[in-house]
Amino acid sequence: MPPRSHTLATAPKPADEKITVNVGCVDLGQIDLLVQEGFYANRTDLIRTAIRNQLSVHNDAVRQAVARKTLVLGIQHYTAADLEAVKAAGETLQIRVLGLASIATDVTPALALATIESLTVLGALHASPAVKTALKQRIR
Repeated sequence: MPPRSHTLATAPKPADEKITVNVGCVDLGQIDLLVQEGFYANRTDLIRTAIRNQLSVHNDAVRQAVARKTLVLGIQHYTAADLEAVKAAGETLQIRVLGLASIATDVTPALALATIESLTVLGALHASPAVKTALKQRIR
């Protein structure tokens, strides 16, 4: 049975996550040539376009996996008020997100431990270092 849904606060749009990619010299040269020829504004533009194209190719597989794994697709933001409501209801959360899970800075480690049973994030987790440390054993 999927976890019970709760109304969540709206969070500001998060900044892009940075990743590092090792690229062979020949591939890098081809990327630079396409940028130089005006096909792309810069290396990042080409890489983002390539990633979006591959995600589009595998869109059906992603949708099926999201449904099968009962993941929330997108951004989930949790504030202290959200978690206090969960606590008052005598419930706990099994957070499963594909995208960004954000736990507000007003959430204490004790409140996180009392209300978050498990946390699975495919993407990025934004939370204070103290909350991340408290939930370490519950992050999958």
